[in-house]
Amino acid sequence: MELLMPPNNVTEFVLLGLAQNPHVQKILFVVFLFIFLFTVLANLLIVITISLSPTLSAPMYFFLTHLSFLDAIFTCVTTPKLIIDLLYQRSTISWGGCLTQLFMEHFLGGSEVIVLTVMAYDRYVAICKPLHYTTIMQQGICQLLVVVAWIGGILHATVQILFTVDLTFCGPNVIDHFRCDFFSLLNLSCSNTYRLGIVVATNSGGICLLIFFLLLISYTVILSSLKSHGSEGQRKALSTCGSHFTAVVLFFGPCIFTYTRPVVTYPADKLVTVFFAILTPMFNPIIYTVKNSEVKNAMRSLLKRRVTEAVRGAKTVMIYIHREDYTCFKL
Repeated sequence: MELLMPPNNVTEFVLLGLAQNPHVQKILFVVFLFIFLFTVLANLLIVITISLSPTLSAPMYFFLTHLSFLDAIFTCVTTPKLIIDLLYQRSTISWGGCLTQLFMEHFLGGSEVIVLTVMAYDRYVAICKPLHYTTIMQQGICQLLVVVAWIGGILHATVQILFTVDLTFCGPNVIDHFRCDFFSLLNLSCSNTYRLGIVVATNSGGICLLIFFLLLISYTVILSSLKSHGSEGQRKALSTCGSHFTAVVLFFGPCIFTYTRPVVTYPADKLVTVFFAILTPMFNPIIYTVKNSEVKNAMRSLLKRRVTEAVRGAKTVMIYIHREDYTCFKL
């Protein structure tokens, strides 16, 4: 509870949002409401499809399930408040709400970094060491890697919050953003934030940059190893790796831009945040379904099965009603 106590005289922050024009706000409200609903439903559809489909039992789809689940939750951290705030001229967020939002963003973001890294490792083993794939990527190992991702996200978010609670605020409480941004808090604080900014850049930006370069190296190794595969194997591997690498770039690009820099805000920060926190979770289910025939076929099969069950159920109800009516007629 002490972490949620406001520092000094600041009890809430005023968020300027994306626009102050009421007409523009109404347009953005409709756009982001559609994006939010599509993102949640699309990611949950992937989770349900993989969970119910016996053909999607490979470790790659196990990790994709957790990635989609993380994206579904991640978009719920920022987007709903943004949508609601677009209906009002003045939006605020409490100190406790600010800390909660920061914690969830870094918790889910940190977990997603690890999941994307694990998915790249899975592709590396599948393509470069196919004979040892089933031995290395056992079910227990996959589950352990996912647990590590969740724990890693919690530890990363906890470190960020411990940095934040020590900040003191003496006056202005206006944040030129649509969410509680860490660098905006550092700029508003009357504490000495120079060293803290370096620590944050190392903890978030440095980790993102390091992992991104490691992923680049891994995909370079994967591409070089494809020379020994047949044309059909190359096509399938390139399709799978291409989808995953696209998701990696969409995630790590904004992350590197946001955190590998001094404590300063830029006009482009809002646009980058929209892309990172709102659009990327929407793109991921599209990326992993458009080029993946197995997922698309599983979705069609699941939909066909549900429709068939619904039709059979409707027929059963109609037969039952018909029998009841016939019985009543005889009586």
